[in-house]
Amino acid sequence: MHLKLLHTADWHLGQSFHGFERDYEHAAFLDWLIQQIGITKPDVLCIAGDIYDSVNPPATAQRRFFNFLANAHTCHPPLQIILIAGNHDAAARLEAPAPLMESHNTRVVGTVSRLPDGEIDYQKLLVPLKNAAGVTSAIAILAPFLRPADLPQVPQTTDSYQGGIQEFYRRATEAAVELRSSLHPEAAIIGLGHLHMQNASESRDSERRIVIGGAEAVTESAFPESLSYVALGHLHKPQSLANGRIRYSGSPIPLSFSEKDYQHSILELCFDGESLQNATPIVTPIPIPKAVPLLRLPTKGALPIHELLLQIDETSFGDSLTPETFPFLEIRVLDDGPDPTRRNRIEKALAGKPVRLTSIRLESPSRPETLVAPAFSTITTDLANLDPEQILIEAHRERFQKEPDPSLLESLREIRQSCQL
Repeated sequence: MHLKLLHTADWHLGQSFHGFERDYEHAAFLDWLIQQIGITKPDVLCIAGDIYDSVNPPATAQRRFFNFLANAHTCHPPLQIILIAGNHDAAARLEAPAPLMESHNTRVVGTVSRLPDGEIDYQKLLVPLKNAAGVTSAIAILAPFLRPADLPQVPQTTDSYQGGIQEFYRRATEAAVELRSSLHPEAAIIGLGHLHMQNASESRDSERRIVIGGAEAVTESAFPESLSYVALGHLHKPQSLANGRIRYSGSPIPLSFSEKDYQHSILELCFDGESLQNATPIVTPIPIPKAVPLLRLPTKGALPIHELLLQIDETSFGDSLTPETFPFLEIRVLDDGPDPTRRNRIEKALAGKPVRLTSIRLESPSRPETLVAPAFSTITTDLANLDPEQILIEAHRERFQKEPDPSLLESLREIRQSCQL
């Protein structure tokens, strides 16, 4: 028996990146993915959630997604596509066109359904996967992003969310094992999920915390050993746990500057053997070409504004031919005091250069212990006795480790006087 799968996740179609659209990059990725499907001829494509970046994606993003499904079916008609909703997706809306998607050999699970008695309908989550010969070689558990209300009740546990996740996958796997025993005795069982694993690397700039306080991170024990592979979404860095049995494919493009150096990829899984019931897949990352680079000036640390302007003048940003291919740029400047002209000076230095300025990040200088002032040390709780000038002085000392310029205090006095007129 043989079965080949591609694992991807976290497309975030429709993302706005500091006000710039990412449609060009997503189009490049999806075109590339269609090429890979044509080259590798997989039996299954797994998409582990966060198809869209928001619950109300723009029409261009929805068009991209449905065009991809149609093109993938045309490119490789036997391909099965299985996908789940992530925490960014509108689960019910993603699931709404399910009958139409099934006509293109695509199965989507966005919500957790319940039976008339209130129990979770685990059968809805199970999808038999066929290989090129038409033989069912695996059973997939399509578990979407799980909210607390989606979980079974687990009374004897100190953490109801963690315990509920573990019980959910235990019961779903049990249902998959029963299906295997009755109809597909040699099939592997594969789990899909969209969640946060403990001890996994995250990018807090772009990965939304699902449960306040970080209590959502689950342990490896949440996934029964009878699962041959667990395809996850949510974390954007490609990584593996449990000796490779549990994996995040990562996002196809960097969704924040903290992800600029990730090796974005999809994962190719190959199961092989007379029986796949206990087979371990061979997993091969396939790197995704980066359509638009993310640049940072300076590359490390921060510079005073005058040095930064010189570096901008001396930097070549490449030979992009069209605005949608211009690199995204993050500027890091040393915060050495209030400067209302800072942004204007940077934008003027970048004028005419083939680059898109996304953000200017102010970095505080190192603070010697002898210079650190206590935060608002003279402020009392009596609002009537607060002195605005003293608040400004102490805030300035704390942030910049020096006294404010007299002109700043004079400006504050003029504002206060005008307010009293």
